Amino acid sequence: MPNPHAVPDLSTTWLRVFLEVARHGSFTVAARALGWTQSAVSRQIASLESALGGAPLFDRLPRGVRLTEAGRFLVPHAEAVVERLHDANRELAALRRVAGGRLRFGAFATADAALVPRAIAAFRVRHPGVRLTREEGLTPVLLERLSAGGLDLAIVSTTGRAPLDPYTLHHLLDESLYVAVPADHPLAAEPSVHLPQLADADWISGSARPEGTLLDAALRHGFRPRVAHVVAEWTAKQGYVAAGLGVTLVPALAAESVRPDIALLAVRDEEAPARAVYAATVRGRSLGPAARAFLGALREAATHLSHPSPEPPRPLRLPVPHLMAYVPSVTRYCGRPAAPHGDGRHELP
Repeated sequence: MPNPHAVPDLSTTWLRVFLEVARHGSFTVAARALGWTQSAVSRQIASLESALGGAPLFDRLPRGVRLTEAGRFLVPHAEAVVERLHDANRELAALRRVAGGRLRFGAFATADAALVPRAIAAFRVRHPGVRLTREEGLTPVLLERLSAGGLDLAIVSTTGRAPLDPYTLHHLLDESLYVAVPADHPLAAEPSVHLPQLADADWISGSARPEGTLLDAALRHGFRPRVAHVVAEWTAKQGYVAAGLGVTLVPALAAESVRPDIALLAVRDEEAPARAVYAATVRGRSLGPAARAFLGALREAATHLSHPSPEPPRPLRLPVPHLMAYVPSVTRYCGRPAAPHGDGRHELP
């Protein structure tokens, strides 16, 4: 006895021919429309009828054919199947052209200061039909999301000691470090600094422990920095520095957005090796066209940022009422608000 729940083994060609015959009410006219012979059309219909249990789909009339009850029942289902296949073909073609689809990526906070916005802006111009979803987080968290399939690509750094072996790493840049000090700090006029010169300073960091953070550089030079204030967000750290509450390390990616009432001192390269920034993908997982295109935009942005001005930003003293004009907005993108999802993800307009 036939299983009513079994999926019939049908050819989409049979369905397409069936719809042509139903549309024209004639094997002959349908064959002409398809560019086939009438006998070829008849064979396709006979094969479809056999696959569906043998019930006739057309009554053969002296002039043409007419749908049977079974044929009339099949028409909307055949139309739905053919239409879905057309839709799939269009969407796959759009993916190949990077004209549609979705890209989910994540980035650590300082990459969001300059690298990621530049890449998004370039990508939007070239591929406006692709929907971007961005998450922000620490490198270990982003890598976990990448492994779990929640992200297609993650922009990560070597800070945090996360294991990188399971991933394919696309190198973007190596960034140096600066120390942010108050504008009236005794070292503010210096172009660079040895970290041990600040061994007795109060430090502002995203963690109370220096291990696995940028302050690992201090540990390598024999002193444990005194973390006086734990502050996670970069613009907030700058506010603490400007108020004279301590100093903080600033990666080069974030240096472009530093407020004008603090000074940046370059950390000597031999004392704080540059940290590497990568676009990470899961090893063995194929990279889609949109991800490949976004990776290209990231590399272009990284090339631009890898050639900074020779002098780090110097303190610019402005009347206090004017300082707020320089605080960057973190809630808007391209003049429109990003749509939060409540779990850290943002749908970019």
